[in-house]
Amino acid sequence: MSDLQVVDETTFDELVLRADKPVLVDFWAQWCPPCHQIVPILAQIADERRDQLTVVKLNSDENPAISSKYRVMALPTLMLFHRGELIWSVVGARPKAKLLKELDDALLATV
Repeated sequence: MSDLQVVDETTFDELVLRADKPVLVDFWAQWCPPCHQIVPILAQIADERRDQLTVVKLNSDENPAISSKYRVMALPTLMLFHRGELIWSVVGARPKAKLLKELDDALLATV
């Protein structure tokens, strides 16, 4: 299982908005128990879908400008970006199967 790549305000544009494939951003905070619970699921998805999708983490407390720009109001928030555009988002932890279904539906809509 891989560790998830971390992005911040200095790397967000390059690693998320200008990425050559879709990027799932996990907005999280250290104090958020559900944020910690979803990490193993996201790491599995990152490994299993590495050819289709990049999964990254962004600490909302340490990067308030990005969290504010995308109106992150609760954690964890997952946002899927494709070609620099936000195409899907969800608030709260999900079981892996449900999260994969929602991701697949969002990705199919971009084809």
